[in-house]
Amino acid sequence: MSQPMNAVVETPLHRAAAVFDEPTEIAEVSRSDVGLSLHEDIDALESEWRGFEQYADATVFQSFDWLSLWCRHIGMPRGVNAAVVLGRRTDGALLFLLPLAVAPGLVRRLTFLGDGLCDYNAPLMAPGFSSRMPAAEFVALWREIGALLQRRPHLRHDLVELTKMPETVGAQANPFLHLDVGLNPSGAYLTHLAGTWEDFYTAKRSSATRRRDRTKRKRLAEHGEIRFVDPQDADDIARTLETLIEQKSKAFARMGAQNLFARPGYRDFYLDLATNPRTRHLVHVSRLDVGATRAAVNLGLTFRGSYYHVLASYDDGDVSRFGPGAAHLRDLLQRAIEKGFARFDFTIGDERYKLEWSDTTLKLYDHAAAATPRGWPVLILSVAFRRLKRAIKQNPLLWRMFSAVRATAGWLQGRTKRGEGDRTPAGNSPPIAPD
Repeated sequence: MSQPMNAVVETPLHRAAAVFDEPTEIAEVSRSDVGLSLHEDIDALESEWRGFEQYADATVFQSFDWLSLWCRHIGMPRGVNAAVVLGRRTDGALLFLLPLAVAPGLVRRLTFLGDGLCDYNAPLMAPGFSSRMPAAEFVALWREIGALLQRRPHLRHDLVELTKMPETVGAQANPFLHLDVGLNPSGAYLTHLAGTWEDFYTAKRSSATRRRDRTKRKRLAEHGEIRFVDPQDADDIARTLETLIEQKSKAFARMGAQNLFARPGYRDFYLDLATNPRTRHLVHVSRLDVGATRAAVNLGLTFRGSYYHVLASYDDGDVSRFGPGAAHLRDLLQRAIEKGFARFDFTIGDERYKLEWSDTTLKLYDHAAAATPRGWPVLILSVAFRRLKRAIKQNPLLWRMFSAVRATAGWLQGRTKRGEGDRTPAGNSPPIAPD
């Protein structure tokens, strides 16, 4: 990175884009006021997209950098067709940019661009757009967008699956919640940052908890000097990220969960994102070293005053007993405050530690609809699966039982791959459900 954990980095391109076609107050918007255009080459939209994202309400997952790399490493190799819809006022000013995609298969799905890798899926919207367009007008607009895509043979789709849509996007209500939506199985969490680190820490953690934190850090220090490291060199960033991938892959195996980095293109996506000179302003890679051990690693994203906590891992050796991941998170929060970030976004997932630090819970919603008769059977199964998944994840007892079964299944699968069969040596018992 060009500088450690930068809150806002303005390149000449960003400074020019910051004043690009920025609208003034938006008047009431009706369907007839919006002109639609459909684009399949996102590179041709780069200049306007970058300009719009500087003032539009959006998250980092709608940034051009994030989605263009997703297309390169994941979408295009899978045969996904980008379908970006722009909505303009009659005077040509951009009202919204809607990044969509059509995924191939026996049942073709209309999704958000980058759907599987984005913690939040949403449009980019000009300030005030959502409040100025009535619900019925937006629903009519969405139907017209669907018809526009269906007119192009390679963008025809059988099923619409729009997932992980936040209830708010920046300062605006998300207009997609005017559609028929249901709650996503997971929630998301963030905390607002203000004042000093000591004030924030004292407000969030009891004196007893702070004392335990100090004790654990002292025990960590018995294993070597503790250092918060912001790697600057591209090679060092890549090596640090490789450590995260290795540690995270082990954690997935312990949980019996699918390895994110085993999916085609995912590892290359993250490595390119972190080391590419064009995108490194968006990424913060750091680690907590304890002596010679890379005890914990983090990949975060920085975007318009928000720090997004996206990927984190820790070493599973001796130091793991003393909470290196929790110590690293405290250091990240402290530096985010010192660098002037307004929000620390823990993103999607209902892990307990997020609840302990957060002051805001963000509900996420899904919309699913059949676009052709072929899509109906898949729709029914998909809706039923999501409801079952949410019921399990939102019930602590069911979730612990599911996690225990999944972890045991992963342990048995790992033993089978290693050729250990049914042998169970002492000290090699199956894992319990994670806390």
